[in-house]
Amino acid sequence: MGKLKAFEIIFDGNKAVFYPGQEVSGKCVVDLRGDMKMKSLRVFMRGVAKVHWTESRSTGNRLGAYTEHYNAEIEYFFKKQVLFGGDMGEGREVLAEGHHEFPFSFQLPSGGISTSFEGKYGSIRYWLKAEVEKPWTFNHKTKKAFTVISPIDINRTEYMMAVENSIEKTLCCWCCTSGPISLYAHTDRKGYCPGESIAITADFENLSSRTIIPHATLHQTQTFIAGGKSRSRISKFTIVTGLAIQPGRTANWDAQLLKIPAVSPSIINSCLIRVDYAVRLTLQIPGAYNLSVDLPVVIGTVPLRTRPSNYRTLSSNVEDLSRLNESRLEFYPPAPPYSELDLSSLPDEPPPTYAECVEGSVDITDDDDDGDIIGDTRFTPMYAYVHDYQYQPPPAYSEVDPHPTPGGGQG
Repeated sequence: MGKLKAFEIIFDGNKAVFYPGQEVSGKCVVDLRGDMKMKSLRVFMRGVAKVHWTESRSTGNRLGAYTEHYNAEIEYFFKKQVLFGGDMGEGREVLAEGHHEFPFSFQLPSGGISTSFEGKYGSIRYWLKAEVEKPWTFNHKTKKAFTVISPIDINRTEYMMAVENSIEKTLCCWCCTSGPISLYAHTDRKGYCPGESIAITADFENLSSRTIIPHATLHQTQTFIAGGKSRSRISKFTIVTGLAIQPGRTANWDAQLLKIPAVSPSIINSCLIRVDYAVRLTLQIPGAYNLSVDLPVVIGTVPLRTRPSNYRTLSSNVEDLSRLNESRLEFYPPAPPYSELDLSSLPDEPPPTYAECVEGSVDITDDDDDGDIIGDTRFTPMYAYVHDYQYQPPPAYSEVDPHPTPGGGQG
């Protein structure tokens, strides 16, 4: 590094998580052993969604196979500030020996950007890069990524609704047919934040001649889109195993909790990358295909505050459940895009806490960096996380309004 003792980017307040529309500010630190000639010191802020994967193709002749590449990229923004020297890099400036701090500040777009994500076949990544442009030699560069979170408020009505599903299967063995195996399940709501637990209520009926075992797993599906094609990757987080259910018996789960680790929030506003979640309930059946149902859920970024006064749990009666869901769907409008969310309208709450993504760190160097980057280039996205979460069951289902309007009559 020669005369350059230290070269790094430091965020104000060591803040590393930002929301659309917020200011990203900090300082670029340069520590020199002696005077250094340079054209300029610049800092860039960039946000990019990028997808890449390969597939093998056969030519159908003696030429054998070839590899086809699928690529797609969207640049959300690219901003630059000159901290020292000339904008065009034509001058010859001298930065004196010693410690220097150059402040910078950028404004994130208020909409149109997605949550930071690092996946197997693509990423949504935001970073700062500072560069010392030197005459007649290689430039010095340092790079630092940060997390951007596009809000998903799980307190919205559509995320307070429960999700339910059911399935039934009859086993056949040679010429004999056993009784059916059935599964009905629902969650306590649709939206959750990492750190919370999904409360699963389920009824199992085993009228077959085999012993079955119930499982529940949180499934994540990453979908990458490029060149008119898509590539998916499924990951499993957290598993709960129930007690074996003997032939001819029934069993149930009453708010069985499934913990959500520090995973990426759902990503539904990117045209290149999508991240979806579902609770998969499975009945493991020896000697036969397993029986499974999926309960789609949304992983959000704004934790649950309080349950609305008219919130009701779903009755275990399927007929009541269907009627309740139908009436709600007629009344509540669909959720708006992220860009329509007004962060200023949210009530004052304690500042959120964050946790590093359970999938670990990545190296943020890429082909555009052209050489060695000074400093640590490992990065782990940070997501909102609810610490010390305790499940509190909602009020019992009732057709009577627990908070009637004074003086109001029944229709």
